[in-house]
Amino acid sequence: ADRLEGVSDFETALHEMIKKTIKDHKHIIFNGNGYDESWIREATEERGLLNYRTTADCMPHLLDKKNVEMLTSHGVYTEAELKSRYEIMLDNYCKAIIIEANTMADMARTEIIPAVESYTLELAKTAALKRTVDAALVCRYESTLIRKLSVLTDEMAIRTEALEEVLLKLQETDCVLKQSYQIRDTLLTKMSELRVACDEAETLTAKKYWPFPTYGDLLFGVS
Repeated sequence: ADRLEGVSDFETALHEMIKKTIKDHKHIIFNGNGYDESWIREATEERGLLNYRTTADCMPHLLDKKNVEMLTSHGVYTEAELKSRYEIMLDNYCKAIIIEANTMADMARTEIIPAVESYTLELAKTAALKRTVDAALVCRYESTLIRKLSVLTDEMAIRTEALEEVLLKLQETDCVLKQSYQIRDTLLTKMSELRVACDEAETLTAKKYWPFPTYGDLLFGVS
């Protein structure tokens, strides 16, 4: 603002300042694919940048000495306020993920698994009725789908139980930092594993049985 105020040719001064800023800071600008692993390697190995992948990794660094000194020296926070803020933010993170995990387990156990079971039952009845008409019918479609859905039902049940076990263990941890590490190392993995099984079941289950809007409904549906 100081450089641009009172200049006779604002547009020229603005563009000159933009060019200078880009030249001065070009070494820290990355114009490639920020989601690609090659950028991670460049950032960490060549540029020496930090790469904290999870909230549990990031949050404790709020209390790094350099951060505390910077924020307290400018009167933004006191050290006590920073510690309080760190604990509250980490606690909120843990509670949010735990709520999500409990909701996920509940959805799988009380809605998704029963829906898949109901559809599997319909397929079995359909195959049985077809064979009453002609015992030689193979009913390959129904038989194949029943096997796939039965395997997925077992996987969802097992993974839901595993998720619930981790949630119970989290209740035994009274340190919010340790809890965040358990979430990072175990809970998120169990949630992801259950998600994979549920997503596959969604692609095989008849729409009228599936208890939630599909991805297609969410992305392209108009009501």
